[in-house]
Amino acid sequence: MTSQQFGGWSDGSYYITNNMWNVSGYSVSQTLYACSYHSWYVVANMANDAHATVKTYPNVHMDFNNHPAISALGSVNTSFAESTPDVGIYEDAYDIWINGIASAGSTELMIWNQNNGQTPGGSPVGSTTLDGHAYTVWQRNGEVSSASTNYIAFVANTNYTSGSMNLKDFFSYAIAHGLMPASSSLYQVDYGAELVSTNAAPATFSFTNFSVSTG
Repeated sequence: MTSQQFGGWSDGSYYITNNMWNVSGYSVSQTLYACSYHSWYVVANMANDAHATVKTYPNVHMDFNNHPAISALGSVNTSFAESTPDVGIYEDAYDIWINGIASAGSTELMIWNQNNGQTPGGSPVGSTTLDGHAYTVWQRNGEVSSASTNYIAFVANTNYTSGSMNLKDFFSYAIAHGLMPASSSLYQVDYGAELVSTNAAPATFSFTNFSVSTG
């Protein structure tokens, strides 16, 4: 258990983190409870703000320290399962870092499987169906910030709470449609919840499956 801003644990190749990255100036409490990388939950309490700002991203992730070229990966298979409370504003999502991690020149590629009142950055640039789910594709490009210079979000048109997918399909779509370079390399795969508010009351966000493997 941890309530520290960036508290977390390593579990084999995975890392689980509280990741309260944007709480300065807001009234936020969040505690992470973890049994393993595929069994953990957070209890969060935060009010909304006028700008609907993401305040935390509790997550489990795998780092790819050798930064494999996406073109050299036959597959990046993953599975997940979550149970979240349908209160406040948040989305459950993969947050995948390509060509760096939160640095200039990097790409942040998200896959939103459950959206509760959130709107991604940028604007819609396409639509696609991958691994049995239909998505609207959003992009914000050219904004140099503390996060990245390129943001892509695949937002599911219908919410779903568990599943398996090949992330290489999403990377291939982004490359084929000019949303990121063909020479891109994989740095990190995260899964968790981006939290904006819980209607100023405690809410529990549970995660009961997660895995990533390459082939």
